[in-house]
Amino acid sequence: MSNNSIIKVEGLHKSYKTGNNALHVLKGIDLDIKAGEMVSIMGSSGSGKSTLLNILGILDSHDSGNYYLDNIRIEKMNETKAARFRNNYIGFVFQSFNLISFKNAMENVALPLYYKNISRKKRNQMALEYLDRMGLKEWANHLPAELSGGQKQRIAIARALISKPKVILADEPTGALDSQTSFEVMDILQEVNQMGITVIIVTHENDIAHRTQRIIRLRDGIIGENKINGNFQPVNNEIFTSS
Repeated sequence: MSNNSIIKVEGLHKSYKTGNNALHVLKGIDLDIKAGEMVSIMGSSGSGKSTLLNILGILDSHDSGNYYLDNIRIEKMNETKAARFRNNYIGFVFQSFNLISFKNAMENVALPLYYKNISRKKRNQMALEYLDRMGLKEWANHLPAELSGGQKQRIAIARALISKPKVILADEPTGALDSQTSFEVMDILQEVNQMGITVIIVTHENDIAHRTQRIIRLRDGIIGENKINGNFQPVNNEIFTSS
């Protein structure tokens, strides 16, 4: 296995039982994603892209095949161990933002640090720093219901980044946003990628996929296309200039 692969998948299969039948969703996926890549995964509904993302995020387990995350073989593990792996390696960004409605922006961003046993004062201070980088420091005490879709997604990205993951998994991160806000969110994700973090985006939007370095298309549970995006243009707005 290549040493600079952050994610390596070999012969991955996944089925779900539906009554007396089994739905074969992933049918032998082979995939190699290098550290620092920005990749999009596309496919029609039912192609297996969300299932693949859930397995990569250790939210679901595969039936057969191999999955290596940073050269560590990921096998079935209990929820405590899975949560520890996720907290150390992976940041998630979802279409529905997944913010906790009764916690303000600062508390939502700080949440991953709670599981690392960092003091409340320290984690809130770090959350404010990340909100500041997103241009949202003045919104720190606002609840999600008081924020726009774009603000909520930037908070979700800050929350994904605060534990300093090696990989960001984004499931339709622009799906609930208008076009202008979608491009602003993609600018941020590209800048995150330029920090050296691997970014994997599931999307059905071609214009979003073309903002990534490589486009992988799933068709009926297998990879139908895996190609370098020749039109990829990195951004350099330098939101994240400080460590």
